[in-house]
Amino acid sequence: MNHLRSAALDRLAAADPGLVRLRLAGSAVLGIVLAVAALLPTHVPLTVMLVGAVAAMMSAFTVNDATPGGQAVTLALAFLTGAASITVASLGSALPPLDSVVFVLLIFVAVYAQRFGPRGTALGSIGFFLFFFPMFLQAHLKQVPQLLMALAVGVLANAVVRFVLLRHHPEAEFLRVRRAFRARLGAAVRATEAYLAVNGSERTRKQLRSALARLHECVLLIEDAAPDVVDARAADRLRRRAIEVELAVEWLAITVQRTCSDELGTDVRDDLIARLARFRALMERDPRELPLISQTGEFSRMLVEGSRIDSHAAPGDGVRKALAELALADDRAQRAAAPEATLDPLDEDDDEEPTPAFAYDNRTRSAIQAVVGGGLAVLGGELVSHQRWYWAVLTVFVVFIGASSAGATFVKGVRRLGGTLIGIVGGVLLALLVGGNTTATLALILVCVFGMVYTARVSQVVMAFFITSMLGLLYSLLGTFSLQVLWIRVAETAVGAAAGILAAVVIVPVRTRSVMLDDITGVLDELEEFLEHACGLLTGEENVNIIELSRDLDRAVEQVRTTIEPLTHPVNLRSARRDYGWHVLTTLETIAFRARHVAARAQPGQLAGPTADRLRQFTGRLLSNIDVVRKALESPGGPTPGTLVRDDGTPVSDRVEQAETRAVLSSLSHLDEALVSLGRVFDIQATDPRTPAKK
Repeated sequence: MNHLRSAALDRLAAADPGLVRLRLAGSAVLGIVLAVAALLPTHVPLTVMLVGAVAAMMSAFTVNDATPGGQAVTLALAFLTGAASITVASLGSALPPLDSVVFVLLIFVAVYAQRFGPRGTALGSIGFFLFFFPMFLQAHLKQVPQLLMALAVGVLANAVVRFVLLRHHPEAEFLRVRRAFRARLGAAVRATEAYLAVNGSERTRKQLRSALARLHECVLLIEDAAPDVVDARAADRLRRRAIEVELAVEWLAITVQRTCSDELGTDVRDDLIARLARFRALMERDPRELPLISQTGEFSRMLVEGSRIDSHAAPGDGVRKALAELALADDRAQRAAAPEATLDPLDEDDDEEPTPAFAYDNRTRSAIQAVVGGGLAVLGGELVSHQRWYWAVLTVFVVFIGASSAGATFVKGVRRLGGTLIGIVGGVLLALLVGGNTTATLALILVCVFGMVYTARVSQVVMAFFITSMLGLLYSLLGTFSLQVLWIRVAETAVGAAAGILAAVVIVPVRTRSVMLDDITGVLDELEEFLEHACGLLTGEENVNIIELSRDLDRAVEQVRTTIEPLTHPVNLRSARRDYGWHVLTTLETIAFRARHVAARAQPGQLAGPTADRLRQFTGRLLSNIDVVRKALESPGGPTPGTLVRDDGTPVSDRVEQAETRAVLSSLSHLDEALVSLGRVFDIQATDPRTPAKK
């Protein structure tokens, strides 16, 4: 029983590192409860009470500034923004043409506001939804004072929950993130077991890829949370050790995949799977209670068996060695016996340029597309239902928020429609289940709110399901529920999705490939900065924290992963395009992986002295190759701007004693190969200095 309980807790921790989504969903539900409890004694109409509940929910869902002070400012601005939206929406109900015009203009404002960061996104979303819900509830101008009171109560309820009842505790959250890291580490090892068991398959390959991506996400969370809990030196040490464990896991996965390409006997395969399972059993525990793995006999056996590879290699020894390296990395992470950390991180804030208030870029283009899509949605929505056309406009807003290309808009539209269709079934079943019971209806509405907020960052389909189910319950609560109303909701969603996709494709369209090329250029910029500072650090010319730079590179690759999703998503029926997208993404992930390896091993002055000149030549060639690839991306389809120069085989150092330094040089060499591979993706030829030129 205890084993099952521990397994369930590990699954929960891995699914929601730090329980951030759980706290967010709990805040939304608790804020609604407080707002409704505060409004009950006033005996206001149900529609007014629902506005207070919506205000509490939206405040919890959208306000996510980095500091409590910033959150307080955004909440105050949210009240002012919401008050203006409610007033205009109520006024528009008396002047029918006005409401549709303002509603469409609000789409432009909300989408354009994303350029101003989290606060702009929050205020834009709150302004839009607090215009939408009075329309949905058919509020009147004379109700405005009560609606503003409900808005204030809802925002205050969220403030009480946010700053008092469910206040953010960095120490507790950091411990939960560490537990999630161990759970995801165990999941990654379990995925390698599954891959080995079937000798590799497409399904297990995707599972392994997903497990590694989720582990990397958790490493970034550790890096974000550590400075709030420990000092700069300890935070740097934790970051370095977490990266080392991640690198060891990724190397284990690579080794397992290579091993599966060879012929393995059943006994060898079973032995490797058993070793992975035993190792995983040692790791999946609470970090506060976990004994050092080096204190177990299994650890010693792993190191002994992993050290015999070179001269007496046996089948499966590559996996045994990778497992021993992972055990060693895990032990070092637990002991936190890191080398002296660099204490001069780059000041990122000083280099940031202020966001221009007015500019024509992708955000502006998306806002223009959203306005056109909103106008088309109004026309199409009116044809479906004169009373509920606003659902179509809402769908346009949802598919454009966060979408940077026509492909992304299409994928979001399909997901929104799919979730709505599934939600129809849930809404009907739930409405029939409660059968007019107000208490049960309210309880199920809270469950839907929790599910909507909890899954918003994970699955748009599931989120749309909870939204549609919640609307069915709201219609039941308001006494207007019918199957016809829910089908109108589906039709309006389809109209909105079609209008948004049409606008994205026709009005100043942005192709996924174009955005992808821009984002890859951003990756190259981050890689260039990383290499310049890494060279300076290794030669002893400067003392910077290149782990911070490797994180910037990771973020840039993550942006490409988001942008490229329309190419890799199953909705893309062209397999060649999907393969192309995966190839690009895999190459960029390899670059980021090798850069993290350099960041985890590099120390100030590690290659100073006679080796420094050779290192400068080596990194100089890498920087030249980056420039060639960048020029090719800036003019796709044009003449090749040059060729990539391969490594000429000359060692950076003829003799390197330290294993750490050898690892750095090896990773730099692999980073060079990955950059050449990226050039091949875009048809850039590579020349090998060791190959004589043809006469």
